[in-house]
Formats: sequence, structure tokens, C-alpha cells
Amino acid sequence: MGNASRRAAEDRVLAALPSWVNAISQLNRLIAERMGVTASDLDCLHVLNQRGPATAAELARHVGLTPGAVSRMIDRLDAADCIKRTNDPQDRRRVLIEPTADGLARIAAYYTGLTARAHEDLEVFGPDELEALLRFIERSQRSAADELARLRGKTDAG
Repeated sequence: MGNASRRAAEDRVLAALPSWVNAISQLNRLIAERMGVTASDLDCLHVLNQRGPATAAELARHVGLTPGAVSRMIDRLDAADCIKRTNDPQDRRRVLIEPTADGLARIAAYYTGLTARAHEDLEVFGPDELEALLRFIERSQRSAADELARLRGKTDAG
């Protein structure tokens, strides 16, 4: 593949990403609405599911919200029975937030259809192609996190 055709292929991939991200974003908002929370709240549950219990301050850093916003988020998630507050076994003064099994199960149930479709979508790819897709996703995630950090470091004036 020549440079021009490679660049054209890259451009097609990059042009397709916003529509895919938008579709996932719409799905997340709908699921959040049906669960009685916000899309940011689902982000929090994802962090808790991936990283384990965390303090409110740790969650604020991981989801990019202010401590006040995280406090309100925790209250919404608690009201929706998606999280529980527990004392840190290492330091009883600290309160940890952790997802409930029921909350995670409810979320998983909403994503069952998408998960099944994703498996069907991935069936057309061989093992090497799947590894390449995974590398792209991991690299893109790091790039997005780096760009987020860069933009957060800038003022509105640039």
C-alpha cells in the first residue's frame, strides 16, 4: 500500500470514528436515563468496576469532575442502588465507594444486545486483525487521555 492509499485508508477510519462514538454516547445516555442516573454516572460505575472501590476524591480525578459534582453523582448512584459506601479497612476514617452487584447486573443487562452484536461484528476478523484492533483501541485511548490532559492544562484563551 502506497503512502497516498494508506493515508486515504487512515482518513476513512478517522472519519468513521465520530459517528461510532456518537452512537455509543446516545446509547449510554439512554441507558443512564432508564437507570435514573446520568451518562457521567455510568462513567463512574465503569471506573469503579475496572479499578475497584475508590474514595470520592479518587473518583473525581478518574472521571474528570469537581468534588462537588462527584458528591452529587455518588448520591444519585446511591439512590439508584448502584453503589454502596463502605469504610476503608486500611483507614476507618476514609469512605470508599464501590459498585453493587445489582447495579452492575442491571447495567450489564442493558448492554447484552450490544455485546452480542459486537461479537458478531468481530467474527469476520482473524486473530491478527483482532490484535491490531486492540492495539489501535489501546493506543487511541492513551492518545485521548493525553489530549484531555493537554487541554485541561490550557486556559480558554489557549
